[in-house]
Amino acid sequence: IYQFHQRNGFACVLLSDILELVQFLFVVTFSTFLLCCVDYDVLFATRPLNHSHVPERAKVTLPDAVLPAPQCARRLRGSGWLLFLLVLAGAVWLCRLVTALRRLVGYWEIRSFYIRALGIPTEELCNHSWQSVQARLLALQRRQPLCVPRRELTELDIHHRILRFRNYTVAMVNKSLLPVRFRLPLLGPVVFLTRGLQFNLELLLFRGPAALFQNTWSLRPQVKRAGA
Repeated sequence: IYQFHQRNGFACVLLSDILELVQFLFVVTFSTFLLCCVDYDVLFATRPLNHSHVPERAKVTLPDAVLPAPQCARRLRGSGWLLFLLVLAGAVWLCRLVTALRRLVGYWEIRSFYIRALGIPTEELCNHSWQSVQARLLALQRRQPLCVPRRELTELDIHHRILRFRNYTVAMVNKSLLPVRFRLPLLGPVVFLTRGLQFNLELLLFRGPAALFQNTWSLRPQVKRAGA
């Protein structure tokens, strides 16, 4: 519900996901074109153009440096590593496509929830702040309890649910359970947390097949037992 509001409704989510997929295809296609279909000796004028009707010092244009399609295809087929990377990129793109489709199905259900349960039509979503949506959600909980264990729902409960993973990560850092602090010679204590390390920690703790959480809010039962 929160993400749907922050991303400005279903149409914006759909357009954003489509553009991300198109952007990925464009980057892969353009990178392949630059690697296989451009004659850089001609482009940087390290080799003169072999055209009889062109003077020796004629200006090099982009069409002069672009290789013909058959030659480009031969160079592509002759590079095993590039073919492997293209297959890998295709697999990543398909995974992102499947993920986007699954996410869109969930957002479509949230769209119906906004319209039917919260009484907020799609075209009016931009006029409602998150505080307004949250107030309607609390009122709905009092009329018709949602799938939460508590009868009364408060703003703090909603914030805890939205920030559960972040709060859990902050608590683990405060308890020195995550390896983000190091003591280096001469420099003393430093904090090291790159985006890649953060992504891997989130994958291990929250989103992977062996994550601590069995869904977006509850821990696995075996994690709660001290003996395990």
